Amino acid sequence: MRTSLTGLAVTFTFILLSALPLAAQEAAPKRSLLSPDAGLMFWTLLIFVALFAILAKFAYPKILGAVEAREKALSDALAAAKRDRDEAAALLAEQQKQLAATRDDAQRIIAEGRAAGEKVRTGVIEQASAEQRAMLDRAKSEIASERDRAIAELRREAVELAIRGAGKVIEKNLDSAANRQIVDEFLGSIAPAKKG
Repeated sequence: MRTSLTGLAVTFTFILLSALPLAAQEAAPKRSLLSPDAGLMFWTLLIFVALFAILAKFAYPKILGAVEAREKALSDALAAAKRDRDEAAALLAEQQKQLAATRDDAQRIIAEGRAAGEKVRTGVIEQASAEQRAMLDRAKSEIASERDRAIAELRREAVELAIRGAGKVIEKNLDSAANRQIVDEFLGSIAPAKKG
């Protein structure tokens, strides 16, 4: 409220003082613009000094205060902007650091996954190879046992045939258990054929 009254008083004074030279000029007779008039110069100087004094007392301090406040606000805004820029740069650096750490972690996890996959693959290959070897060994042992059984069967049949043939030749019925023992001993004395 006080500032509006002060501003109103300054405005009113300014209007009043600026009107005085005009009133003095109308009262004076018409003269040339280049001829000096002491009264007009006095009133102009008096109005200038009075107006300057009023402005210096009321308006200039407020104008200077507003300018200083504006300067302070601008400097504070610049300082805040610089502080915010520094904080943003620090946050950006932190984010970049975290991003690099995340990339390193991702690369490490990928490498571990590859290593684990390779290990599983190697394990599966080794297991398949071991199973293949086991199947091959089983097949070989089955083949060997079948061969041995076939050889034994052939021997039995050879003994039977030899006994029957010998029985027919000598036309005498021999004891079959004794004959088998003799033929088995004979066949056992013969070197077995090479396996292969």
